[in-house]
Amino acid sequence: MQKVGLQQNITQTTKLSPTQIQVIRMLELPSIELCKRIDEELQENPALEEGCDEMAAHDTPESFDEFDENYMPDDGYDDGRQKDPLQNEDFNYEQYISDDETPSYMLHQQYSPSDEDTREVPIIGGSSLIEELKSQVYLTNMTKPQRHIAKWVLGNIDDDGYLRRSTEQLVDDLMFQEQLSITDEEMEDIVRQIKQFDPPGIASSNLQECLLTQLRRKPQTESVILATTILEQQFEAFSKHHFDKIIQRVGCTDEQFQSAVQEIIHLNQKPANAFTGSVYESQRETIIPDFTIEERDDELFVVLNTGDIPELHVSREYSDMLTKYSSMPKNAETRNATQFIRQKLDSARWFIDAIKQRNETLMKTMTAILRFQYDFFLDGEETSLKPMILQDIADRTGYDVSTISRVSNSKYVSTRFGVYPLKYFFSESMTNMEGDEISTREIKKILQELIDNEDKRNPLTDDQLVTLMKDNGYSIARRTVAKYRDQLNIPVARMRKTL
Repeated sequence: MQKVGLQQNITQTTKLSPTQIQVIRMLELPSIELCKRIDEELQENPALEEGCDEMAAHDTPESFDEFDENYMPDDGYDDGRQKDPLQNEDFNYEQYISDDETPSYMLHQQYSPSDEDTREVPIIGGSSLIEELKSQVYLTNMTKPQRHIAKWVLGNIDDDGYLRRSTEQLVDDLMFQEQLSITDEEMEDIVRQIKQFDPPGIASSNLQECLLTQLRRKPQTESVILATTILEQQFEAFSKHHFDKIIQRVGCTDEQFQSAVQEIIHLNQKPANAFTGSVYESQRETIIPDFTIEERDDELFVVLNTGDIPELHVSREYSDMLTKYSSMPKNAETRNATQFIRQKLDSARWFIDAIKQRNETLMKTMTAILRFQYDFFLDGEETSLKPMILQDIADRTGYDVSTISRVSNSKYVSTRFGVYPLKYFFSESMTNMEGDEISTREIKKILQELIDNEDKRNPLTDDQLVTLMKDNGYSIARRTVAKYRDQLNIPVARMRKTL
């Protein structure tokens, strides 16, 4: 019998286009940062120009040199405003609609507030933590290439101030995004130096490292030394509140243990929060939302805020120069000039296409969030939020989970009830005693209310909280109560007790 064998040595690779790479980099940028990125590209690429390309929109002279700079096209406006393409009967709507089920949001994606519509946004945030950290890069002894990589690494720090990515992941992403290759040891050295930045605990990989970093920077008193020992040797037991076991294992008195615990509970579990404290109070700035939820004809829809984002077009002059050099006799000089001009033109087109794809991705994602959390956007009640994870929106949009994560990072939406970060709308789910799926955010809110209203002279234990939560229709385990209490930064009962 003849054997048939298959040698499976086929390697599948995926090559991203320049536009796709640009889109990936831009998705995480909020509107303000996108404007800065556009300004940088305008400075670097002379083939990219700001403003509407009037020559492309109207009858274009055959030669660029014949174009009259004083020529003012008759567009029906005498104040220089651009005509709305949606009012053009010849406008191709298909380029604004990605599928037949979602035409409305694509027709309302642009928002440029007038003077009368300008209003203060009811939320304030601190100055960029990343910008502050970047300034500390120059206080190190890093080389110029190392500083570049360090600033890239800082972009991977999450909203809580943690760097949760492994060295291998950082090295791989650096190669993919920046086309830079370094060893794991070189990356570890850069990350080690970043972890010495302020605020203490920044760029830690986990909570234990974050707390220990802060303790090691404090004056080494007896209670600080004991607290360090507890977190180094008994962190798991401490997180599970096995305090009696810890006292026995480290050989300390109850009073010494209480002093050490006081040191620990006053540490910052989220080092990024320290940035918005009094030290940086002078650097506070208003957050500008990337989206606005508007209501028209009793229907809600998404508006993308593009007020400060300029229109861009490819330079007509550079296009004509390419045509000119392409028709000239071929020699080293003309070939180099042609190649340079073509690269700049391609880069400009890729950049413009990337912004268009970014806006489309943002709109489609935010619209999916609006539809999923429609009840909340109607009444603004936190209990109206449905359990929603990144995969839910990925399934509705057809995008990858990583794309949804990038879109939701550092983006804000303005509603009638205030301005919210997009991450606010994501939460895990549980089932109540009636069998209905509810958001863990709702459970945490009830838990917070119970603790806020407790008798501080006799605070509620976790077991008592379990009973009260059950009375409210939420059957959850004691360990779940402890988990959510920790996430709310609420200490155990005996730490909340007042005389």
